[in-house]
Amino acid sequence: MIRGVTFDLWDTIIRDESDEPRRAKSGLRSKKAERRHLLWRALDAEQRIDMAQVELAYAVGDAAFNRVWHDQFVTWTIAERLRVILDGLGRALSDEAFATVVRAHEDMEVEIPPDPIEGAGAALADLAKRYKLCVVSDTIVTPGHGLRAILERHGLARHFSGFAFSDEVGHSKPHRAMFESAAEQLGLGLGELVHIGDRDHNDVKGPQKLGMKAVLFTAARARDRDITSADAICDRHADLPAAIDRLASA
Repeated sequence: MIRGVTFDLWDTIIRDESDEPRRAKSGLRSKKAERRHLLWRALDAEQRIDMAQVELAYAVGDAAFNRVWHDQFVTWTIAERLRVILDGLGRALSDEAFATVVRAHEDMEVEIPPDPIEGAGAALADLAKRYKLCVVSDTIVTPGHGLRAILERHGLARHFSGFAFSDEVGHSKPHRAMFESAAEQLGLGLGELVHIGDRDHNDVKGPQKLGMKAVLFTAARARDRDITSADAICDRHADLPAAIDRLASA
């Protein structure tokens, strides 16, 4: 019997990159460009360095992060990622400068937050009346405490009884530790949970292997629609409560 619902965050509750138009309108660099500029500025202030060197090292660091994320189910923190980049450059920063760059990375999406997907708030409020809810999300740049702040700012955090973020759990989806953390926080068994997310590999096949049900959510990202093994496919939040109820009563 389904008693709990776990949610991916990016492109399931929050629309990824929806903050970029506001950044552009305010005359700010894109997040990708700003992250590289932050590191370059800190390094250049201590010892001159060409921006192209920083951009190349950052790209290599991103590639290394993606490999570890995909193959080992671990998401390095921003501090860990920046140390890899600095090692590649053969450079170091003072403790104060390094901490400043880390904070600026971590706070970027908190200061100008991306938007919820249309209907998310109403769907969460409806589901929270009948099920315990938990976020199960990888932390690609913004850490768990920042993602909580984003959810709080949009008035969505109150619907959740738990949060399993990869930087806090120590693994990323589809590692079982992420879903076990959610189950433990909700006081439920894995078989009592259904997970909702936009990626078939991480959000559908991962939880299904653990005996959970899974819903592929396609409002923001529908790339996996034709390959999914999901127990249900949902195109918008307005239809999500009924889809969960159908799975719960099956």
